[in-house]
Amino acid sequence: MKLTKLYLLALACCLITQSCFKKEAAKVSEVKPRAVWSKEKANAWYSQQPFLIGPNFSPSTAINQLEMWQTETFDTATINRELGWAEQIGMNTARVYLHDLLWQQDSAGFLKRIDTFLNIAQRHNIKPMLVIFDSVWDPHPKLGKQREPRPHVHNSGWVQSPGYNGLQDSTQYPRLERYVKGVIARFADDPRVLAWDIWNEPYNLNHGSAYGKQELPNKLDYVLPLLRKSFVWARSVNPAQPVTAAVWAGNWSVEDSLTAIQKVMLAESDIITFHNYDGPQELEKRINWLKRYGKPMICTEYMARPNGSTFQGALPVAKKHNVGMINWGFVAGKTQTIYPWDSWDKQYTREPEVWFHDIFRPDGTPYSQEEVDFIKSIATAKATSGQ
Repeated sequence: MKLTKLYLLALACCLITQSCFKKEAAKVSEVKPRAVWSKEKANAWYSQQPFLIGPNFSPSTAINQLEMWQTETFDTATINRELGWAEQIGMNTARVYLHDLLWQQDSAGFLKRIDTFLNIAQRHNIKPMLVIFDSVWDPHPKLGKQREPRPHVHNSGWVQSPGYNGLQDSTQYPRLERYVKGVIARFADDPRVLAWDIWNEPYNLNHGSAYGKQELPNKLDYVLPLLRKSFVWARSVNPAQPVTAAVWAGNWSVEDSLTAIQKVMLAESDIITFHNYDGPQELEKRINWLKRYGKPMICTEYMARPNGSTFQGALPVAKKHNVGMINWGFVAGKTQTIYPWDSWDKQYTREPEVWFHDIFRPDGTPYSQEEVDFIKSIATAKATSGQ
C-alpha cells in the first residue's frame, strides 16, 4: 500500500511538473515581439546620444570574428590598448561582429567574453553596436585555429555568419534562433550596448572576390526569410536598444526602387543605417534619400580613401545632417584592410602608399596625424541637429 501511495504521489508530482513546464513554454511562445520603434521613440533615443563616431572594430591580432572571440585567442590586452586609442581621438562607439558558431561552441563562455569586452569598452567611454549575422567574404566558417592571412590581400580570412550550410538548411533555424535570442536577451537592458545590427550586407553576393563562385546558389532566396525571422527573434526579447540592418548598394531614392530585402531592412529597423564608400556628394545624396523615414541615421560603413570616401570629406556632411559615422577599419593588422578590394585580383607586394582603410599602425602611430587631428576636432565639436 505504501509503495502504491508513493507511486501515485510521484506520478502526481511528475504531472504537475510537466504542466508547469508546458505553461512556461506556452508563455514563451505567446510573447509577442515589441513593435518597431516609431519615429518619435527613435528620435527620442537619438537625442540622448552624442554625435556617434567610431570604427568597425576587431583587434589587429584577429583575422576574423572567430579569432577575435574564441577563448584561445581572445586578446583583451590588445582590445584594451586599441580601444584606448579610439578614446584618445574622441571616438565613442564601435561596430563589432559576433558569430553564430561561437554560440554553438560555448554559449556561456561566449556571453562571458562579450561581457568582458563591454567592460573594456565602457572603461574607454565606447558603446558598441553588436552585429549578429554577416553575408560577406568566406561562406565556409570553421571553428578552431584560423588560417594565416594571405599576404597583401584585403580581409583574406573574414567569414560569413551563418555560413553556406547554416543558411541553406532550415533545420538549423532553431539553433540560430537560440543564438539571436540568447545574445540579445542577455544584454537587452545593458546600457553598455548602443544598438543591435541584425545582418551585415545580407544581399552581398561577393562578386569579384575569391568567394563569389563558392556562394550558395540563389543565396538571396535563403537570406530573405531568415532576415525576417531574425528581426522578429531580436524584438521578441524586447531589447531597450534599437535593432537595425544597413542598406548598402542600390537605389534607395523611392520605395518602388527597393528590393524585397531592402524593404525588410528599412521597414524593420528602429533606426536607419546604411553604408557608403563613395565621396561626400554621394553620401549627402543618400542621406537625403533616407530622410523620408524621419528616423535617426547612422552610416555604419564608410572610408575608402582611394574611392574619395575620407574622414575630411564625409564627417562634415554627417555633422551637418546629424548622422552618426562608423568607418571601416581601425588598426592595421591581420585583416589587412590597408589593401584595396582589388587585391583579390591584383598582386600587391608592399604596403600601398594610400591606405584603403584603417587609421593606426599596430604600435599606435597614426597613418596620418592630420587625419586623426581632424577626427578629434569633429568628434569633440558641438553637434548640430539636421534631422
